[in-house]
Amino acid sequence: MTPAYWAVRCGWEDADQPAFVSEGGSLVEEAAFCLLGGFGITYEVNAAAFERLRMEGAFQPGARPSETWLLERLLEPLDVAGRRIRYRFPNQRARRLAAMLSSLDNIDAASFTALELRDYLLGLEGVGPKTASWIVRNILGSDEVAILDIHVIRACTAMHIFPQQMTLPKDYEVLERRFLEFASAIQVRASVLDAVMWTEMRAGRSPLAA
Repeated sequence: MTPAYWAVRCGWEDADQPAFVSEGGSLVEEAAFCLLGGFGITYEVNAAAFERLRMEGAFQPGARPSETWLLERLLEPLDVAGRRIRYRFPNQRARRLAAMLSSLDNIDAASFTALELRDYLLGLEGVGPKTASWIVRNILGSDEVAILDIHVIRACTAMHIFPQQMTLPKDYEVLERRFLEFASAIQVRASVLDAVMWTEMRAGRSPLAA
């Protein structure tokens, strides 16, 4: 779990094809996928909820589904690897999704720079710097932002790139700057580095993930 380890590990990846969460989606789809995730919601549950709403047309241009419509679908148990699982925080997410779908329906992501788009997204309810960066990364493929989730933070803290004491989201910009400088120092794209760290730490292949 040293800087050299991450440099070598990232070298195994195709730097031109970073592991985006839902590559090829629209801005609305990317934002919806990210809003459906977060604390207490696994990637698998996140993906199942997103797919249900997508199949029912929630993200079609001009759809603008109501909070009630979204809530009804999030309240129904999800099929996750053969198990029936209830989605957490359905009321909160339905409210945030309805507002987001209305706000982004006519936005052209290509007209923004990466940092401009992130600033715009930060104005939406429930969108913090990590979620905004995640959306920007997926829709623009930008290396100007970093997705600092708990797995990436733990890996960087262990290498003393991040301090032991930090307060999020207040310290996000400072930590992001350190992460981007680290990626540059080991000559790895930021989009590859945080994706690889997320994969390794989440899968438990690192002793730090225990």
